[in-house]
Amino acid sequence: MKVKICGLNPTRDVQLCIDLKVNFLGFIFYEKSPRNVKLFDIKTLSKYKKNVSSFVAVTVDPTNEFIKKNLINNFDYIQLHGSETKQRVEEIKNMGLKVIKVIKIKEDSDIDKYKNYEIADFILFDTPGMEKSIEFPKNLITKLPKGEKYALAGSISENNVENIINLGVNFFDLSSNLENQIGCKDHHKIKSFINKINEFKN
Repeated sequence: MKVKICGLNPTRDVQLCIDLKVNFLGFIFYEKSPRNVKLFDIKTLSKYKKNVSSFVAVTVDPTNEFIKKNLINNFDYIQLHGSETKQRVEEIKNMGLKVIKVIKIKEDSDIDKYKNYEIADFILFDTPGMEKSIEFPKNLITKLPKGEKYALAGSISENNVENIINLGVNFFDLSSNLENQIGCKDHHKIKSFINKINEFKN
């Protein structure tokens, strides 16, 4: 069972997530986002001993220049939210980053799009809200492929994660439901969610 927490602050939230053994720590590089990370903050991340955690750069149609200048050697994964083709995903992987490719799901027919991106290390099924906490339709969750390669995002919380686990999901991506205000993570909520997940690991 895996957890990714997205929209983290490089100075405030990272050590807590590492200590809690959160699998993936997501940092957003998208200027329109209230959680956008400033490029000079990347240097801060190099000071942490990651232990079992991996750093993920969350991007929208990044250029090769941006990837080479800012992400290579600083992040373990790149998360792709844009209009990348299978060929583009392969090109980015060949640059030395592991890839999480996002598939935005509005209806049943969107699910099969993941088959075009099996080259990615992980597939993240998300709602089309782009950082807005829209609940993923339960009737579609049961139709998603099963396995550790596939993650789910979309209004996941401590209150509903047990039901989602029962629908066959074991990789969860959270952001806004772990905040006390937009862009500010609530450390109590993070601890509480991870404790909840740990109950199902035992």
